[in-house]
Amino acid sequence: MSDGCAQIALFAGAAYFYRMTIRPILIHPDPRLKKRCPPVETISPEIVKLAEDMLETMYDAPGVGLAAPQVGVLARLFVMDCVKEEGAEPRPLVLINPEIVSTSEEVNTYEEGCLSIPDQYAEVTRPSRVVMRWTDLQGAPQQEEFDGLWATCAQHELDHLNGRLFIDHLGAIKRGMITRKMAKLKREQARG
Repeated sequence: MSDGCAQIALFAGAAYFYRMTIRPILIHPDPRLKKRCPPVETISPEIVKLAEDMLETMYDAPGVGLAAPQVGVLARLFVMDCVKEEGAEPRPLVLINPEIVSTSEEVNTYEEGCLSIPDQYAEVTRPSRVVMRWTDLQGAPQQEEFDGLWATCAQHELDHLNGRLFIDHLGAIKRGMITRKMAKLKREQARG
């Protein structure tokens, strides 16, 4: 993305000039990460700015997906870009009010991580393909079938909008161990 330089966003035919901001990412446990997000009612300039900031934050982290509650905003919106090939063109997506239309019976198991649970990974099994419907930043309806890492990421981020973390797919002992590690990390960060 950019290096913090000014950007121009087009919204409903008008241009808005602003600087993208890298937002702080909430660390688990945080009650905001466990809340179900309400739908985005209007694609306002604030929502456009949020999406741009989230992309900037995701790329900076670096990650392949980021949901609004991870930056402290309870809204049904996430961003993702699972292009990982060296030299490949990025493909940033902004998904507003996303929903899964269908899933495959076939499953994949990926070692998942999360920007809100740094340096912790675990294998999670999910459908290998999903068809997802959402609204884009221009207010247009979109629908696409995702597979592989894209499918895993889309499902992971949608979980965030429903107040679920990837560790909620794990057994109680492993989930508790990771939660205790994150609570300790937050205490250490608070001490400076």
